[in-house]
Amino acid sequence: MTTIILVRHGENDWVKKQRLAGWIPGIHLNENGRLQAQDAAQRLAGLPIQAVYSSPVLRCVETAVTIAQPHQLNVTELPDVGEVRYGKWEGAKIKKLAKKPAWSAVQHFPSRFQFPQGEALREVQFRAVQALEALSARHEKDTIVVVSHADVIKLVLAHYLGVHMDLFQRIVISPASVSILALMPNGVVRVVRLNDTGRLLPPEDKRPGKETAVTPTHPEDNRQLPEPNQSSHHHDVTKEA
Repeated sequence: MTTIILVRHGENDWVKKQRLAGWIPGIHLNENGRLQAQDAAQRLAGLPIQAVYSSPVLRCVETAVTIAQPHQLNVTELPDVGEVRYGKWEGAKIKKLAKKPAWSAVQHFPSRFQFPQGEALREVQFRAVQALEALSARHEKDTIVVVSHADVIKLVLAHYLGVHMDLFQRIVISPASVSILALMPNGVVRVVRLNDTGRLLPPEDKRPGKETAVTPTHPEDNRQLPEPNQSSHHHDVTKEA
């Protein structure tokens, strides 16, 4: 089984400006975004992570480097989990874009929408899912982290949840949140967590003499990754920053 931990990058100033940052270079995490990345790193520090992958976009790489540090891992850039190619819309203000007739298609019929001189969302979903499937084959028994973008993660989760792409906007992915997939060689899939912002611990080793005592410091600090054959606890999602 491959455990894939999907992490959205932390906040950047373009979020507050309500603009599509896309692949524009030089957009760093802001102060709050760096704190969010550090918090994500702390939450994931106790997990047996074997590899960290990231969208090549700077805000993702910065988040991934922060997460990788406690595990002394390098970050491998993976273009296929990179941001949507927004084409002519890249850098535009969302308030302006929302006045365009095409904006309705993005919100209600994304499976048929292609950004002007950019990607179709169905292409984004395909490339991202293909990338994760390739990682699953490469890391058959590993736990890995993949740092990406809100829409990309939502499209991936919609695929594995069996949700039609036209409904993918119902999924909320907050900055530095964690969503977890368990992909098994026999084709079985489990969506273990979605938009989680609480601390995560590895499953207990139940072999004799291997029990690990956990001393929680917060009511949520004793949450562990459910085993794939167990029912996972659901957490309320929060609004995106």
